[in-house]
Amino acid sequence: MGSFTCQLRANEPVVTITTNVGVMKAKLYENVPNHVKTFIERAKKGEYDGTLFTRVIKDFMIQGGAPDSRNASPGVRVGFGDRSAEILPELRPEYFHKKGALAAPRQNDDVNPEKKSDMSQFFIVEGKVYRSGELDTLEKVKNYQIRKKALDLYYRPVKVQLQMLKMDNPREYNKRVADINAKIDSMILATPGHLVFTDEQRKAYTTVGGCHHLDGVYTIFGELTEGFDVLDQIAAQKTDKYDRPLKDIRIIRVTVENE
Repeated sequence: MGSFTCQLRANEPVVTITTNVGVMKAKLYENVPNHVKTFIERAKKGEYDGTLFTRVIKDFMIQGGAPDSRNASPGVRVGFGDRSAEILPELRPEYFHKKGALAAPRQNDDVNPEKKSDMSQFFIVEGKVYRSGELDTLEKVKNYQIRKKALDLYYRPVKVQLQMLKMDNPREYNKRVADINAKIDSMILATPGHLVFTDEQRKAYTTVGGCHHLDGVYTIFGELTEGFDVLDQIAAQKTDKYDRPLKDIRIIRVTVENE
């Protein structure tokens, strides 16, 4: 999988994640302030230094930083969350889980209904590359019930009339159909839980890849600018039944510039 060339603005915070297999760099987003502030504070205190990547899944993501992974014995299950490190989410629709997205993990909704982020750890998306048709299918499946309701509301009551109009006045028929389709699309967009990929999402997911199903669920606070090859190398590691790499992938240090 490839990577986007990411432009850095002047004085934009840049994090360097030095591991025992290479270095990754990421820029931090200024409009996700509490996550960035918390991440920088923890990094400056050295709280990620010496920890492991404890959960690694190829074509999905790599997760590390957990305090319980520091000096962990081989084969031990580590990477448990720290409820005391949780902060409220800062979900922003313009950020999505393309390859290289830097985000905060969290506990499931049943124990964490507010979707609070666990800042004791972080994960970086590797993801998979989707075909354009796959994204179309995902939209159709997700929006099926909404579209069905919209058709019942806007199309079925005038179906017979439209069929007659198609023969008698094709131009007016096309105009009416376009109007109905616009209403259906508006209803889909206005309904919570709909799925419509933006042009930017489609470009990313069909070129560099990502994990679309994480969108809107986890707070993204940065993205990789360098070290995509290191990301791929870590994601390709052989792991045990808990997704911990058999060979320790250690975070030597995490430093931040321009903070």
